[in-house]
Amino acid sequence: MRRWGPRAAAVAAGALPVLAFPAPALWWLAWFGLVPWLILLVRASSAREAAVRAWLGAGGFLFAMHYWLLPNLGPFLVLVVTALGVLWIPWGACVWWLLAGPLTGRRGAAAMLLVPAGWVMIEVARSWSSLGGPWGLLGASQWRMPAMLAPASLGGVWLVSYLIVAANTAVAVAVLSTPAWTRLMAGATAAIILVTGPLWYAAEQWPTGDRTFRVAIVQPGVIHGPAQRFNQEEQMTSRLPAGRFDLVVWGESSVGFDLESRPDLTSRLQALSQRVGSDLLVNVDARDTTGAIRKTSVLVGPQGILGRYEKMRLVPFGEYIPFRRVLEPLTWITRAAPEDRRRGHSLVVMHADGTAFSPLICFESAFPDMSRRVTLDGADFIVFQSSTSSFQGSWAPAQHASLAAVRAVETGRPVVHATLTGTSAVFDARGRRLAWFDTHHRGSVEMAFPLATRTTPFLRYGNWVVVYCATVLTAAAAAALTRAAGRRAQQPRSSAPP
Repeated sequence: MRRWGPRAAAVAAGALPVLAFPAPALWWLAWFGLVPWLILLVRASSAREAAVRAWLGAGGFLFAMHYWLLPNLGPFLVLVVTALGVLWIPWGACVWWLLAGPLTGRRGAAAMLLVPAGWVMIEVARSWSSLGGPWGLLGASQWRMPAMLAPASLGGVWLVSYLIVAANTAVAVAVLSTPAWTRLMAGATAAIILVTGPLWYAAEQWPTGDRTFRVAIVQPGVIHGPAQRFNQEEQMTSRLPAGRFDLVVWGESSVGFDLESRPDLTSRLQALSQRVGSDLLVNVDARDTTGAIRKTSVLVGPQGILGRYEKMRLVPFGEYIPFRRVLEPLTWITRAAPEDRRRGHSLVVMHADGTAFSPLICFESAFPDMSRRVTLDGADFIVFQSSTSSFQGSWAPAQHASLAAVRAVETGRPVVHATLTGTSAVFDARGRRLAWFDTHHRGSVEMAFPLATRTTPFLRYGNWVVVYCATVLTAAAAAALTRAAGRRAQQPRSSAPP
């Protein structure tokens, strides 16, 4: 029974950094909230016990981050977070091996290098869309603080996660070590890491541009029935002042009919575009003429349909079931998708009022590579169309909208997050929040934002942080294996019996 006290504490310690995501005043908790968890790992009696505590702490972290999935997944959510928590097992053992023995400066320095690298590689592994995608990455906790989020323009969200874990590791080393100079070194390292973001924020290139883009987001709220929803959105859009906007955006699943099968709705959208004097970006969630269900962003102008984009990365269990043949029984006990939606195959750049932009749909806002790709393809800003209607009253809508800030800093482009119901937001090219309308808002969100852009190092060099972390861990593993082999070779061989 003595083991279960520290193990329960590990679950709570793993959930602690999650508080940094929703609470504005607790952004700093991510930078120090991992310390109790790290100390619990180091105080374990063995590497095996440390691995168990890492696994349980990861379960606490993941469950706290995704609790709002309970109505959809039910008890299966516990199984999901338990399975994903396995990724932290080698990380926990690594922490114990590095810090549990006599804590020298050399071991502390190695820990500050390897522990954050291991964490980043865990985040990369669980970013596979079939495992849930890059949702709830530790670096995203700094979305409210542009100065602390600024390193994302240098190395993506991965660099912010690396710095946060490195700072936590340095503090843990300072707490656990005995020699004063080791404590001083670790404390100084933590301080340097903490000021990295603000220093980069002050030194990096500012976005340039002298144009302003005017957008209106139509957010009707929860309306049951596709016909009633379309009518409400049409009425709300028709009340917008004519000629004031460059683009009007409807949320995800705003049109519940296939426009090819319903030319009357296409005509109504054309007339609506003509009336307000701007193009409309709507989102179709319907079964098409082939019988497949697709989610498609459709740009409509007075002259007709101007562009389409089909969603490429679907929500696991919400829009498809990975390994459906095996996991089909989940539909009996959860709200998992009874039928897989069809995937798109390519990203698209559209134009509104002569300005290039790219639409991405819902879950796709979590993927750094997609936003980076459309920016390199020429998008001057990015539009995320979302709904989150299944999770009203939970943290999910705000958590989803916060990802737009991270993508804005990474790409150096303004980002519009438009929801059918939930939280709509607009961020400028430095990740500063320009608009934020929560789940209680119904109506139109009107915003003019500067089309200032910049070419960030993350755009140029991509996931170099991931390559660095993989290289460091591989080199450390090779060195450890070589050292162990050398020790075995030096051991005297026992003589053969007579």
